[in-house]
Amino acid sequence: MTPDRSKDRPLQVDSELAELRLLHLADSALPIGGLAHSFGMESLVAAELLGVRELPEFLRGFLEEAGFLEAVFCRAGFQLGVGTGGEFAREWLALNERLGARKPARESRAGSGSLGRNFLAAVGGLGDFALAREALRISKEAQGLVHHSLAFGLGCGVLGFEEDRVVLAFLHSCEASLVSACQRLLPLGQSAATRVLWELKPAIVETMRRSAGCSVDDAFCFMPLLDWGAMEHPALATRLFIS
Repeated sequence: MTPDRSKDRPLQVDSELAELRLLHLADSALPIGGLAHSFGMESLVAAELLGVRELPEFLRGFLEEAGFLEAVFCRAGFQLGVGTGGEFAREWLALNERLGARKPARESRAGSGSLGRNFLAAVGGLGDFALAREALRISKEAQGLVHHSLAFGLGCGVLGFEEDRVVLAFLHSCEASLVSACQRLLPLGQSAATRVLWELKPAIVETMRRSAGCSVDDAFCFMPLLDWGAMEHPALATRLFIS
C-alpha cells in the first residue's frame, strides 16, 4: 500500500534554518551509533596495512570508490523523499537491496543497516514525518536493511533540503567518522586529524559532482582491501569497533 504522503511534502523553510537543520543531521553527535563502526579500517590497522602516512591517500580512494557509490544512492533516496518516484514501497525495498548487493562484506552491510535504521528513527522523532516511519515499517516487514546513504537522502528529502548540499553533508559526515575512528586506532592527534579532513574537502566536492551524473544502474565500487578488512574484523583478538 502506498502511504499517504500529504503530510510529507518537503518543508518550505528559509535557507539559514535549512542549513542549521542539515548540519544537525550530519553531525557526528547525532545518536545513531556512527562512532561504533570503522567499516574494516580496524582490521587494516591491525594488519599494519594502514598508518598515519597512508591515511590521506586511503580516504581519497574511499571517496572515489565507496563514497561515490553511497552518494549516488543518497541521491536516489532523496528523490524518493521529495516524491518524484513512483510506487514507494517497491522502489524503497529495491534500492536497499541493490545497494546491499554492492556490499560484499556482511559486516559492512550490517553496519550500514544499523546506521540507516537509527537515522530514520531519529528523523521520525523530530516531527510528523510519516514517510520516515513508513520506510522503517516497510523494511522491517520485508526483513530488509535500511542503508545509511538511502536513509539520509530520504530523510533530508522529506525535510526539504537542497539535493547537492545533502550529498555534500553526507559525504563529509562519512569522512569525518572515518577520521574519528583513526584517532582511536592510530597515533593521530587532533590537529593532524583536522588537517586531514580539511584537505579532503575538494575531493568531497568532486565526488558530489560526479555522483550527479550517474544512475544507480551504473554506480559501482571496487575496494577489495577494505571489504577484506570488514570480513576479517570479527576474527580480531581485540576490537574497539562493532565493524
